[in-house]
This record gives sequence, C-alpha cells and structure tokens, in this order.
Amino acid sequence: MSQIPQAPQKMPILIVDDDPEHLFMLKTVLSDWGHPTVTAKSGREALDLGKGRAFGLILMDVRMREVDGLSALEEFKRAGRNQNTPVVIMTAYSKVEDAVRALKAGAYDYLTKPLDLDLMRLTVNRALEHHSLKEEKEAGLWTPGESEGLVGSSPAFRQVLNMIDLVAGAEATVLITGESGVGKEVVARAIQRKSPRADKPFMVINCAALAENLLEAELFGHERGAFTGAERRRDGRLKAADGGTVFLDEIGETSPALQAKLLRAIQEGEIQPLGSDETEKVDVRFLAATNRDLSAEVAAGRFREDLFWRLNVVGIAVPPLRDRAEDLPALAHYFTRRYAIKNHKEVKGLTTGALRLMARHQWPGNIRELQNAVERAVILMRGEYLSENDLPDLGAAPLSPEQSAAADLPLNLDDLEKMAVENALTHTCGNKTQAADLLGITRKTLAAKLKKYGLE
Repeated sequence: MSQIPQAPQKMPILIVDDDPEHLFMLKTVLSDWGHPTVTAKSGREALDLGKGRAFGLILMDVRMREVDGLSALEEFKRAGRNQNTPVVIMTAYSKVEDAVRALKAGAYDYLTKPLDLDLMRLTVNRALEHHSLKEEKEAGLWTPGESEGLVGSSPAFRQVLNMIDLVAGAEATVLITGESGVGKEVVARAIQRKSPRADKPFMVINCAALAENLLEAELFGHERGAFTGAERRRDGRLKAADGGTVFLDEIGETSPALQAKLLRAIQEGEIQPLGSDETEKVDVRFLAATNRDLSAEVAAGRFREDLFWRLNVVGIAVPPLRDRAEDLPALAHYFTRRYAIKNHKEVKGLTTGALRLMARHQWPGNIRELQNAVERAVILMRGEYLSENDLPDLGAAPLSPEQSAAADLPLNLDDLEKMAVENALTHTCGNKTQAADLLGITRKTLAAKLKKYGLE
C-alpha cells in the first residue's frame, strides 16, 4: 500500500525588526496563528541566525540601524541554508520604493506599515505554502503538475492545461473565468511560472477586498495630499511589479471609473498616481479573473466593453468540479497527502467509502470546498486511512448495503491509477492512443498499466 511521506518538523518564521514593541507584537500575532517564531533585532543578528538553521519564512523590516533589510535580503539570497527561503519585506507606507528594490532583489512580497493583519496573514500563508510545495517538489514528493496544484487528467481539465502551455510564453492579457473556488489563481500562477517573466515580481490584487479609493491608491500609487491620510507620496503595486506580472482577481467587482484607468494601464502601459497630472510608464503583463459573466455585465452597463475585449485577448474557462468528476480521486489523494505532510500525520490513503461519499456530493464550493473538507478530515482522523466517517456532513444520500460493506476498504495509489486508466478508456471509447494522450503517458506505458491491472 502507498504510504504518504512524512514532512520534517515545521520550520519557524524568522522575524527581524529593530523596534522591540513591533517585534513583540509580530511574535505574539504569529504565535497566536500557530507559527513557531524566532526573533532578531537587526539584520546582522538575522544573518548570524541564518547560518545555523533553516527558516520557513523571513519577515523583515527594511529600515534598521545595523545592517538594513535590503542588505540582509541580498546576503540571504547569495548563499547559505536560507537561499531559497521566501522573504517578506515590511516597509513604511511612504517608502514603497524600498519594496520595489526588495522585489527586484528576490523578496517574495512586501507589506506596508501600519500592517493590515488580514493581508499579513494571507501573505504569510501564501509564502509558507509556496516554500513548502517547492521543497516537496525538490524532494520528489510531488509530480510537476501536483507541485503547482494542477491535478487532473479529465478532458475538461486537459483543455485548461493545454491553454496554460499555449499562452504562458506570450505577452497577451489572459482572462480566467469560472465559479468561485475552481482554482483561477492556481491557473494564473501556473501561467506566470511558465512565462519569461517567471523570475520577476508577481502581484496578486483582490479587487473585491478593498474600497474603490483604497484599491485605486494600491494599484496606481498617490501623491502627498491626494486624500485624507496621504501624508507622503507612494508608488503603487503596478509600479512595484514593473517587469513582472499582475493578477487582478475578481476584476468584475471594479467600478467603471477604475476600469478606465486599468484600460489605459493595460493598453498604453501608463499609470497616473492619484493627485498627479503626470503619467508613468510600466512594463507589466496582466492576468485577470472573475466568477461573473462579463459579457452580461457589459450588456447591463456595469463593465466597460473596451476593457472586456482588452482583457479577453485569450480566455481560459476553468470548469467546475462537477464537470470534471473523474479528477476527484486524484484531487482527494493530492489534498490528503498535502495536509498529512503539513500536519505531520501518518496517512496511508483513502477508503473506497470516502471516495464514494465525495463522488455523490455536488461540491458547490468546487476545489476550495473539497480542499477544506479534506484538510479538516486529515486533522481530525484517528486511523491510517481517511474514511467517510472522517469527512464532514456533505449532505449525500446514504450508502447502499453493498457499498457499506466495501466502504472501509483502503484505496491506495494503485487503485487511484487503475481508476484513472479506466476513466480515460471510457472517455475515449476504448481508443488506447487517445487514452494514453489523455493520461499524459506513452502508448507503451499504457499497455504496461493495462497488463498490470488486468484491463487488457
């Protein structure tokens, strides 16, 4: 049977700040969120600590008296045990130019002071997840597609994978559509990772998370006095992403006024900070996503038609989970393994009963709902195999007597692979060449698997 490999002990977050009160606050907050932490009062102390141990994340202030954050970042990235550790830079609201330099030097992202704790939590979680998946990929625990979250071989999902490969090398804008929870950001990140801009900044901006004036300032920056509280000039995220990629999530939530400014940024490569009469050039590739029908929004007058066509140069429609049900076993195993590693639990696989229960559920929340259900089940399970008893109430019909009798049978990787082969043959009406292509393997490899599982 397939055993899920165990992860090393959870690595701590290194917090670097020469302000004792701010350092204590960050340690308290991160500890409350369940993260082990180590603190340093200067860039020099942080570098010394980094020589002796590895960290999962470095959260570091820019302006420090003894070795500033930028110098420490460059030293970390040069060599050593934390060369690949993500670094999130903290900078004053008025000093975003420091963040731009940090991003170009290899920082994962930046946060502005005073810190927005919700944004900080999201950024920290993303950085830790990025680091964890990268390490697991390098250790051989994930296949290339799995390490990027791109799991599945159904015809509907293969179309998405093919589109990612086709558009990644281009400079055109891409509009990613689909219901909430289908994985639109995963697709955007895959495009960026495969693009010529992969080593440049990647900015994720949730257009639904901020009020209109704050979103505009976040995107384009502002001059001193542009609005109440704007005490200094500040560059925006588009400027910080110069040379890289910007992902505008929930683009359908923006106002017509902001849409006009976005159109100019996309079409002309120009931005105009709030309160300024001058425009600035930026070199950014735009990816956007929405769960709305933008064609209907255009018809209703709520979304600019010219921006819609500018965004939709290439469109990728991510299917809901109910339209790629054959991918459910692979996704379930992927999330089971992922959260077993993350939570240091020994999980050997799933039972047939668990998969049957999942298969009967419609998953209105799509991949995100499945992910949350599996994570909860892994945390609370007591046995070696994740069973239907470990899953939350999914509102599915009860099992038949025959299904109940087989529900506790363990399902290992071979079972999952056999199911995938059977599904591929079903979808191709027995055409082995097409089935091999659908599975992403050679005809010879498929023949071997058919023999192995008695499917010849």
